[in-house]
Parts: sequence; C-alpha cells; structure tokens
Amino acid sequence: MDAAIIFAPLDALVPLALRQVKKGGRVVCAGIHMSDIPGFPYADLWDERSILSVANLTREDGAEFLPLAAQVPIRTHVRPMPLGAANEALGRLRNGDVEGALVLVP
Repeated sequence: MDAAIIFAPLDALVPLALRQVKKGGRVVCAGIHMSDIPGFPYADLWDERSILSVANLTREDGAEFLPLAAQVPIRTHVRPMPLGAANEALGRLRNGDVEGALVLVP
C-alpha cells in the first residue's frame, strides 16, 4: 500500500499500518482523539515511512469523502504472474518495466 488512513482511535493500529505500507509510505492518523501510540521497532519506520496527523477530521468527514473518491476515474493496472516467475517479476520491478502492480498467483 502507498498509504493508510486510520479513523479509529486505537493506538495499536499505527505500528500495524506502518508494517503494511511500502517504502516511502504514509500512515495518516485522522481521528480527533487517539490513544498514545505504543513503542515499535525502528524497522517499522525504516525506508522513509512516515506518520502524519490530520486535525479536526471526523468519521462523518470520512463517510462523506468515500463517495467522492468513488467518482474519481482511477485506472488500476494489475498483471497476474505465476509464482514460479517470481524472479522474473522482481527483475521487471527492479528495471522499472512495470506499470501498476504484478501479483504472484499459485
């Protein structure tokens, strides 16, 4: 994932989300109130991941935003590749020969 937005006030979601975003990914804490974020290994923040906060965003704001986001013409590009072609997939990623995402399937 490029980013994760957390609306829930649960502190444990922040380190979990950090582990899910890719290099350079962002975790946005969008709740008005949130419990303290627990300690987590630096490796979860490594690779230029970041944590951001948004002031005064409510669950209602999120509910209003989602229908608007659905109207944006997002075009995804996903190419399935057999699991046995994992090395080829990695090579294509390394060389910048991928538009969108490659998905390894059994």
